[in-house]
Amino acid sequence: MISKKSLDDLKVFTEFEANLIPGGVVYGITEGDTMTWVKYSDNLDLNVFYVGLKLNHNSTTMTSIREKRAISQNIPRSIYGMRLTVSSIPIIDEQGNSIGAFSMAIPKLHPVVKAFPDFAPMLSEMFAEGVQLRLTDLNKIVLTQSSQKFDIPSLKEGVSLNENSIESKAIKSKKPQSEEVNSLEYGVPVRLSAYPLFDEVSNEVVAAFSVTTPKEIAVNLRNMSSNLENNLTGISSTIQELAASASQIHANQQNLNTTINDITALSQKINEVSHFIKEIADETKMLGLNASIEAARAGEFGKGFGVVANEIRRLSDQSKDTIPKITKLTQDIISKVDESNKKSENSLSASQEQAAATEEITASIEEITSTCEELNKIAHSL
Repeated sequence: MISKKSLDDLKVFTEFEANLIPGGVVYGITEGDTMTWVKYSDNLDLNVFYVGLKLNHNSTTMTSIREKRAISQNIPRSIYGMRLTVSSIPIIDEQGNSIGAFSMAIPKLHPVVKAFPDFAPMLSEMFAEGVQLRLTDLNKIVLTQSSQKFDIPSLKEGVSLNENSIESKAIKSKKPQSEEVNSLEYGVPVRLSAYPLFDEVSNEVVAAFSVTTPKEIAVNLRNMSSNLENNLTGISSTIQELAASASQIHANQQNLNTTINDITALSQKINEVSHFIKEIADETKMLGLNASIEAARAGEFGKGFGVVANEIRRLSDQSKDTIPKITKLTQDIISKVDESNKKSENSLSASQEQAAATEEITASIEEITSTCEELNKIAHSL
């Protein structure tokens, strides 16, 4: 208990002490049931205690006065709009009567709220694209910390929470919430995350901690990945058509090569026929010569037969003269066929290489497409 005589000294002490308590404090002196003196910390925005305030009979202070003992109670948010720990000590006069109380009300802050000024500035610079960190109570934004790279000026301290805000959703659901928002609302695509903060004793939600990060790089990466994947799909389709064409060309080249070989074989047969004709011509000439000799022996009776023999020899000579021409033409055909055959074989080899290269390209594109899919998944997880 506190003696009435020491109140002046106590006031001097609290004037100095008020701004040294983290989170702020409000001191008050009550005489009877009315507050006669109040001292706030400079950083505490709580105007519920004031000189002239009549206290409720069941309040912590009035209970302390009645029972002549120091009392400390946790006051829920519903009473003063802020969770408080109120402690009251009776004030006694010279006769030992309890005539009032000295009270101290300290905001009851969640550990995250207490630590926010210390960790938030460091944490805000650890995000590559920037970040805005926020702490709220159940109704409004209480504290904010933005990085140098990113800020949302519209979300500042004192702004009331919209019922659709990520913090309100976390508070109502009592579960962490996360969502992505396009660039229309905040100027750039962002990811919003909020986490409910619970009272250590009652386990009721008392605040929310939220993180907003820009996702412009991730969205651009996602779009690039999708575009690349779409383009690769088109290229892959074209490559498959080219592969089918290459296979058809290869089959045609094989057929052409077979046909050329058949022509070569026919040319060889023509050459054989030419040799056969030459032999017949030689034999025919010999027969014509013998016939002429026999016609000469026959005299007058063999003249007609001699004419026929001469005609046979003339036709034999013409046939024999034609053989070199046929032979040359046949050799020319064989030469051209050989040349075409070599080109066909080269083309066949090239088509085989093209088909193999096409298969390799198709496999590479499939691998790149798979990589794009993984990249897209990573972009969505950022």
